[in-house]
Amino acid sequence: MADEPSSNEAGRQQGRGRLSTLEMLPEEAEADLVWLNEELRESKRPQVAILAEFNSRLADRGIAPISKGTFSRYSVKKARQWREYDERLRLSKALCEGMGPDGADTMTVAISERLKMAADELLAKGNLSAKEIAALANANRAAVTAQRHSAELRRLLEAEYAERLKRAAQDVAGIAKKAGVSDETMEEINRRLVGGA
Repeated sequence: MADEPSSNEAGRQQGRGRLSTLEMLPEEAEADLVWLNEELRESKRPQVAILAEFNSRLADRGIAPISKGTFSRYSVKKARQWREYDERLRLSKALCEGMGPDGADTMTVAISERLKMAADELLAKGNLSAKEIAALANANRAAVTAQRHSAELRRLLEAEYAERLKRAAQDVAGIAKKAGVSDETMEEINRRLVGGA
């Protein structure tokens, strides 16, 4: 029976659970769902008011309203996801700051390498669908691109810093000459500007 899902696919479907009416909204409600998520994220209005306006927006499109229970479960799930995201962001920022000026670049490389290793492990285990293999290929491509962009950004920042330092040294030299600073003192100032002890 070719039409029956494999045991692997059936397991994935069961693990996901049933989709709520909010998660099954038609494509024309996409803008309203984006609006809803922004409203929930900002947490500036009562949820009752947000739900009423959301259902009004859906009604304008001829879509049935969302129940309070479905909305409540969705908002709790989103709040949990945002807390977890904020915590990951906070930890990443702390890690980058702790690593010094090259922290973000180092973090990008580390995460990219972990993604590649995870993809390799999944491929080695096998039993992946064509869609999952394509997703892994996309993740790997994104990791490589992130590493390349990070390295390019670092080079640009270093070049910009070097140019600013050069201009600053020229400005200081001009001011020093007007003030009568000796060439020997100027050499010492320039040596320190470029990182000498």
